[in-house]
Amino acid sequence: MENDSPNTPRGKDAPVSDGVPKPEGPANLIDTDYVIGQDNVTASRFGLDVDLHGKVFSISALTILFFVFITLALQDQVEPIFDAVFAFLTGNMSWFFLLAANIFVLLAVGLIFTPLGKIRIGGAHATPDFSYTGWFAMLFAAGMGIGLMFYGVSEPLTHFGTALGGTSMENGARTDWAPLAAAAGDTDGAVSLAMAATIFHWGLHPWGIYAVVALALALFSFNKGLPLTMRSVFYPILGERIWGWPGHVIDILAVFATLFGLATSLGLGASQASAGLAYLFGIPDNDVTMVLLIVGISAVALLSVLAGVDKGVQRLSQLNMVLAFLLLAFVIAVGPTLAIASGFFENLGAYLVHLPALSMPFGREDANFSQGWTAFYWAWWISWSPFVGMFIARVSRGRSVREFLIAVLLVPSLVSVLWMTAFGGTAIDQVITDNFQGVKDAALELQLFTMLGQLPLTSITSFVGIVLVMVFFITSSDSGSLVIDSITAGGKVDAPKPQRMFWAIIEGVIAIALLLGGGLAALQTAVITTGLPFTLVLVAACYAIIKGLLSEPRG
Repeated sequence: MENDSPNTPRGKDAPVSDGVPKPEGPANLIDTDYVIGQDNVTASRFGLDVDLHGKVFSISALTILFFVFITLALQDQVEPIFDAVFAFLTGNMSWFFLLAANIFVLLAVGLIFTPLGKIRIGGAHATPDFSYTGWFAMLFAAGMGIGLMFYGVSEPLTHFGTALGGTSMENGARTDWAPLAAAAGDTDGAVSLAMAATIFHWGLHPWGIYAVVALALALFSFNKGLPLTMRSVFYPILGERIWGWPGHVIDILAVFATLFGLATSLGLGASQASAGLAYLFGIPDNDVTMVLLIVGISAVALLSVLAGVDKGVQRLSQLNMVLAFLLLAFVIAVGPTLAIASGFFENLGAYLVHLPALSMPFGREDANFSQGWTAFYWAWWISWSPFVGMFIARVSRGRSVREFLIAVLLVPSLVSVLWMTAFGGTAIDQVITDNFQGVKDAALELQLFTMLGQLPLTSITSFVGIVLVMVFFITSSDSGSLVIDSITAGGKVDAPKPQRMFWAIIEGVIAIALLLGGGLAALQTAVITTGLPFTLVLVAACYAIIKGLLSEPRG
């Protein structure tokens, strides 16, 4: 239960989560007898220290290792299973993913305009741990870096082609992949619809998902004094039962969702980096190259893990920011500059116009688009949400709820609009204006490099693109292992580094197993399968957020 007075702090000597500072100023700490780490197993062998939650760590680790073994041992047998599971879940549960994502966005936007927005994360007198520059860099790099590199050209171009081609019917059902009603033969209409659909997948909805999870974790850790782990969010619903098996299940689901969400991104990143190396240097684009890339980049991620958040993740995130900005500025400068500048506002307007129809969960005629694209994306973002949400929570202490939500929702969304407009718009312009069909015909992972090939300094920009994918890869692996380690260590944020190194290695191993066991289809199936149960968890978390905020003093 919570203290009767919102201004009554815990006793001076009362334990608060290890590594999580006590609130600064008035805050409503939850009164619980639980001491973080009380269920942990601690040991020191051969110079290695461990401090982990026995049940959560062992079940998570053993289940995942078993999955990797089966996937690698039975590669031919598991691929059709992956395909069937993906088709079933997207075909029958897409409405649920769409509806849940709408709820998250509405909650996040609504809180901005309520008095609850005045509440400060970490207590009424808390001050931010990072500057705006460092904070924004970490928000963006952790959230969807690899995805923007992989889909920045390919998704707008794909939607443009399907929208322009119009709709097709067979046995009374649409067989095309165009969004909404398409725009058959209407070039301008197809461009508008393609960019609106792309921005829909990279704008408010994914960041609304991240914002809700991050706010919940930050609130119940920095303001309520509970461990920085998903189970803490459910204290208003489950009470002291969160320390038992209900809480264990929530944390184990968070570990599964995070690992497979990360593995999907790492698999996409490896396939794109491999394609880029083949394009630039003639290195064979095959499974061996992708496996070697994952192994090599995971090794670099281990070094970043050892450096810690301040030196490792923040520096890599800032490097990402600089490289991404330089590449973006280059494409804007030497590409169709005027079309990109005007397209930013036109695409934003198209997104707002089509947003109600694109986000509609029921009665959709564009089943292939809403199930194969949107449902997959929402499951992907939801599977990433424990990782990204916990990471955002850790770096957002000291911000007000309103400042936090505005930044998390709007800043990355607007950057995504600009990125998609620049890269996707340039590729579409090459098809329409220059009649260059090469970019449209290239494989998905090659379309970025094919588009850059039509601009000056191709070798340099393509190499920067490969480096960006790799650095995003390292940042995601580093940040993800940090978060998974916190969950499996019972909420401790300063657990021994060997544990974090273990999870960084496991992330790479899962990505390798999924790539070899079924390629992109296996990655997508893993995301959908782990994202579905966790969506139910997050819907329940919305109630906990509101109840938790209502009990906080407002500055």
